[in-house]
Amino acid sequence: MSILGLSHYFDDKELKKAFRREARKWHPDLNKNDLNAEERFKLINEAYEFLSDPNKRNDNSDINIQDNYEKNNFKTGFPDFQDYLDTLFGYEYTAKNYDEYIYEPFSDEDTDLENEELYNSGYPATSPEEPPPVKLYQDIETIIELTPEEALSGASILIELEDKTVVEVDTPAFAGDGWRLRLENIARGGKDHYLQLKVQTESGLRIDGLRVHYKLELFPHDALLGCAVEVPTIDGNVTLQVPPKSSTGRMLRLKGRGLTFEDNVGDQYVEILVVIPADINDEEIALYTRLQELSLSES
Repeated sequence: MSILGLSHYFDDKELKKAFRREARKWHPDLNKNDLNAEERFKLINEAYEFLSDPNKRNDNSDINIQDNYEKNNFKTGFPDFQDYLDTLFGYEYTAKNYDEYIYEPFSDEDTDLENEELYNSGYPATSPEEPPPVKLYQDIETIIELTPEEALSGASILIELEDKTVVEVDTPAFAGDGWRLRLENIARGGKDHYLQLKVQTESGLRIDGLRVHYKLELFPHDALLGCAVEVPTIDGNVTLQVPPKSSTGRMLRLKGRGLTFEDNVGDQYVEILVVIPADINDEEIALYTRLQELSLSES
């Protein structure tokens, strides 16, 4: 039993595992420069043959193994290692089977020994398990809502990170809606944590420093003919006169209707956005069709 390194109460599974380990280690094909490998391999083969017989196994005598070795000592030479595996384990050799045998995974207790032996024998060692999947980390973005006053003067806010750590961040003065603040290398995997500032009022005003922005939706006829509409500002609604032939993207300025800081006063900008009514009727569609016909005839 000492030849194969078996425990006292070994079973067939342990016997096969021990033999495979020692056979890889000492087969002459894998130890061209080791003169002792041939003699050692002969003993390993005889030990396996002897202990595979339940009737002989009970003796558990290394002396009997040695006697058996003297009777059959590969006088006709060593079989090729590949043919030897075929004969011993009873399966047809293919390149795929051979690879599977050589790289067979082992139990945790044998992993270090087996990998070291495979490496020394010229075969690449492999892990007994597939490596765990690598998690790909990404940048994180958090939306931070600020009031116009907080955006104007700056504010201290508390941010909870992925690991539950709470950090305090000071936003810059004169910040605006849509600004992104970068907290570098504080997310998992060395990624960044971005803070996107949201500075908007309930009436739809967007704050950007001292400036105020507002999108005004108009129906086509109002944009074409011009109209007077009520628009919200920081200080309440005011009447805005929309010029005729205003199209989407046109900017109208309300001077002095932005935020105030010391002696500085910002403006409010109103952007025109022409939209089609959702409840348009057939009569209105007919008018638009006629308008299109007139436009085509003039072009």
